[in-house]
Amino acid sequence: MLQIRELDTGYGKKQVLFGLSMAVRNGEVVAIIGPNGAGKSTVLKAACGLIPTWRGKIYFDGTMTNGSTPAQNVARGLTFAPQGNRVFADLTVMENLEIGGFRLPRKELRGRIAQVIEMFPILKDRAKQDAGKLSGGERQMLALARTLITKPKLLMLDEPSLGLSPNLVRSVFEKIAEINRDTGVTILIVEQKVREVLRVCSRVYSLKLGRLAFDGEPRELQDDKAKLKDLFL
Repeated sequence: MLQIRELDTGYGKKQVLFGLSMAVRNGEVVAIIGPNGAGKSTVLKAACGLIPTWRGKIYFDGTMTNGSTPAQNVARGLTFAPQGNRVFADLTVMENLEIGGFRLPRKELRGRIAQVIEMFPILKDRAKQDAGKLSGGERQMLALARTLITKPKLLMLDEPSLGLSPNLVRSVFEKIAEINRDTGVTILIVEQKVREVLRVCSRVYSLKLGRLAFDGEPRELQDDKAKLKDLFL
C-alpha cells in the first residue's frame, strides 16, 4: 500500500529524516513511535505531499508519488488527519462532514455521510451543533469521520490521542481498531501513547533522530520494557 525508500527530507535547510525506509501493507494498522523530535509526523507529511522529498522514493498503491500534491494523493485514496482534533469550529457537524466529501456528487456524498454516521452515532445527535461546541473526544470522532467520507485506502493519523483524557484515549483507539476491522481501511498512526497504540497495531516502527531504530511486531516491545525504554532515551 505504502512504500518509503531511502527518504531524506526536512524543513528549509534542516534535515529531519535520514535514509528512512518503511512499508505499510494492505489492511494493516501500523504505528510509528519514538521521542519528540524523532521525525514521526514528518513521515506522514512527506507521504501525503505536504513537504517535498529531497532524496528517495515514495510509492502509494503501486504509483510513485514524488512531487504529487496533497489533493492528488487524496484522489488516489490517501488521507491525512493532522494532530489537534482539527475541525471547522464555526461550522456544524454536518457541514464539517460535507466538506470532507466536497468533490463527491451530491447523492454519493449523502450516502457516504449516512454510512459514516452509523459508525459514529454521537455525531447524528450533534449534526446541527457547531463543531466548536463539541467535547475533545467528540471533535476527534468528527475529525476521524470526516476523513472516511471519501472511502480512503490509507488513513494516516497524527497523534489522535492528543489532549484527550485517559478514558477518551481508550475510546478513540477502540474506534480506530473498529474502523480497520469493519471497513478494511489501512491505517498508519503516529502516536505518543505507546501502550494504547501497541494494543491495536499489527506492526510498529520506532524512529530516533530521524532514523529507523526498530521495526517489528508490537509484542516484541510489550514483552521487553527495557527495549521500549531504550527507544525513547
